Amino acid sequence: MTTKEKTFWLDTVDIPTPALREFPQRVDVAILGAGFTGLSAARSLARGGASVAVFESQTIGWGASSRNGGMVLTGLKLPAVTLISRYGKEATARMYAASLESIDLVEKLVREENIACDFARCGHLEVACKPKHFDDFRRSAEAIARDFGHQQRLIPKDQLQSETGSTIYHGGLVDASSAGVNPARYVAGLARAAERAGAAIFEHSRVDEIQREGAQGWKIAAARGTLRAQNVLVATSGYTSRVTPALQKKIIPIGSYIIVTEVLPEKLAAELSPRNRMIYDSKNYLYYYRLTPDRRMLFGGRAAFFPETSSTIRRSAEILHRGMLTVYPQLRDAKIEYVWGGTLDFAFDIMPHAGQLDGLHFSLGYAGHGVGMSTYLGDKIAHSILSGRDENPFAAIPFSGAPLGLYNGRPWFLPAAGLWYRLLDWLT
Repeated sequence: MTTKEKTFWLDTVDIPTPALREFPQRVDVAILGAGFTGLSAARSLARGGASVAVFESQTIGWGASSRNGGMVLTGLKLPAVTLISRYGKEATARMYAASLESIDLVEKLVREENIACDFARCGHLEVACKPKHFDDFRRSAEAIARDFGHQQRLIPKDQLQSETGSTIYHGGLVDASSAGVNPARYVAGLARAAERAGAAIFEHSRVDEIQREGAQGWKIAAARGTLRAQNVLVATSGYTSRVTPALQKKIIPIGSYIIVTEVLPEKLAAELSPRNRMIYDSKNYLYYYRLTPDRRMLFGGRAAFFPETSSTIRRSAEILHRGMLTVYPQLRDAKIEYVWGGTLDFAFDIMPHAGQLDGLHFSLGYAGHGVGMSTYLGDKIAHSILSGRDENPFAAIPFSGAPLGLYNGRPWFLPAAGLWYRLLDWLT
């Protein structure tokens, strides 16, 4: 079968078309972006009695929300020991607890809204590319158990065959709390839930300008018209634009790419991933992979740092295919049926951030850990708007931009950053 330059997940679901609604003159909250963050917030706001309009420049879930690997992971992008040294134990404990609560929230929404998205608490496996990395796993697991009361399990190299059919790694770390999901079905279910709650979703409605109108709130000029809103939530992640320049300067759009094989024989799939974990490795230039619910191998990574284009997708497919065969030589005869790219949002400190900037509410910077965290922070921002109380643990940490202000939202430094991380992987 010919490889499709198309997201596999989108072949498994019909993304809903929003109900036709009259364009409002005024709402309590306008939301930019109909992905996990925006739709989670819209559902909670509408259920709380607020009038809500969600503006999406493309279609529901068009960005990273339908293009990711479907991994709902515990923790944050940075290791716990790094977080503790940077923020202290108390603040890190709150943020780590939020990562665990985010998975509980996804599970709760799936259950309450009856979202058929193959959610499963299958756990994740991080694999060590070098012996030193396994030693780092040990220190991290000890810190997480001691300081946060959360248990993980070390898998020595001689026992790793119980978790993966790959022989190239030096041990692993299992966290049974993580989950897998079909992200396109999940974002479709969130959209239906937000609409049922009373939120209005407007597709193909790019926001061109946001202006402050003092105590009156905001004036929003969109492709469909102009309206006023008391509050605005920016939930645009890696697609944050010059409409919100202060936020654009704080976010780096980075490409992530995925290939998916044909359906694998049951015996081979069981050999590759005996416990059906969400798997990722310990490199900076990492690979992440899993079995899909219909037994395909989904294999992704930062094959090219630049956001997705036709050329970066094709080039990345070749790089990822070679990487997949390094990890799993057993797949040498497996056909690649899908390839696609998406754009992730990284902050300069590689942390999620949510709160207010110049009066705008925002939630950004998930760095590849966004399925659960975006759902959680969308909900937290919604409750902050409704109650006036901010209980989001990420609002208190600094949200800095580039050193010396050397960044205007166009990531000119990505080639150098890619080379630097490759060098780090070689050195460490």
